[in-house]
Amino acid sequence: MISRGLEGIVANSTRLSDVIGDKGQLIYCGYDINELAGKVSYEEVVYLLWNNKLPNRAELENCRETLRSERQLPQDIIGFLQKAPKKAEPMDVIRTAVSMLGVYDPGMDKEATTEVNRERARSITAKIAVIAAYFHRARQGKELPPVRADLGEAAHFLYLMTGEAPSQEASDTLDVAFVLHADHGTNASTFSARVTISTLSDIYSAITSAIGTLKGPLHGGANEGVIQMLEEIGSEDKVDAYIEEQLAQKKKIMGIGHRVYKTLDPRAPHLQKMAVKLSEKLGDPKWINMSERIAKLMKEKKNLNANVDFYSATVYYSLGIPTDLFTPVFAIARCSGWCAHVLEQLEDNRLYRPLSEYVGEPVGKKVAPLGERP
Repeated sequence: MISRGLEGIVANSTRLSDVIGDKGQLIYCGYDINELAGKVSYEEVVYLLWNNKLPNRAELENCRETLRSERQLPQDIIGFLQKAPKKAEPMDVIRTAVSMLGVYDPGMDKEATTEVNRERARSITAKIAVIAAYFHRARQGKELPPVRADLGEAAHFLYLMTGEAPSQEASDTLDVAFVLHADHGTNASTFSARVTISTLSDIYSAITSAIGTLKGPLHGGANEGVIQMLEEIGSEDKVDAYIEEQLAQKKKIMGIGHRVYKTLDPRAPHLQKMAVKLSEKLGDPKWINMSERIAKLMKEKKNLNANVDFYSATVYYSLGIPTDLFTPVFAIARCSGWCAHVLEQLEDNRLYRPLSEYVGEPVGKKVAPLGERP
């Protein structure tokens, strides 16, 4: 029996996270996401995923210092980011730059021990935000701010993107978003990372695979589609007609519904609250009002709930993050989870090799001479 998309198939065991779809629950290492969001920093979640425990004060400080010390990019990669086509998709540039990190790793010819892989995980996780922000600056023809060691991961990304230290509110908001996106069971990009590393390839290849997978509009690219949809609608008074037309044509409403969650996505309410707060502060409630109306209509008409992408789009937009950086922000947050899964896969590795059902023509066909073939 075929399970299309491997739906319902258990391919591995993990201690990292669990998505309980029928209950609308997300768990990181035994902690409900509602227990973590707003209470711990992204760096604490990174430590949790990599060590199966929340850090004490000394461990957290060491984790922060280690990540901050790994931010500097090789000069040749900076050169690539400055010379890359300005109209290139940011996810394409990030994918290529992360792959390049492996080329400039001086220890690639040595055995990848557990500690070496953990060092590389820290390096990739620290550098991916710098890559994204530097390319954004470079494509605008702006100078690249030097990396700093006095800002957290979320604040540092916002600083590199704008060249100015962000407000505490902006930093805290993005930090919560990072926490909410850090891991999510065996989703498509995480599965890609685990499949790649299961061949005993290197961690750079595994994370590159994950980035390429996240890029797709059915995965990480969905949040960009939400803002594009809102811009297409244009105003609050046009929401109802738009939704009616889309449903009549059986088209998908971006950010609504989820492959796994059969009830509310537990991450969505946190982002919804932040979206409302940011909209109120900016004095521009248009986007959140449109979003709320869409969510209400879809619940009434199709009994579908808004997912994490639906509100994260408004949050990122309100923070001044360009639409085509929404998915890169997702990648920045999820990188720690990908690395955690890579490390876990290597603890008790077995090559992924599923079966397939052949549905081609039956065996027995004969080769006709070249001149006699139709």
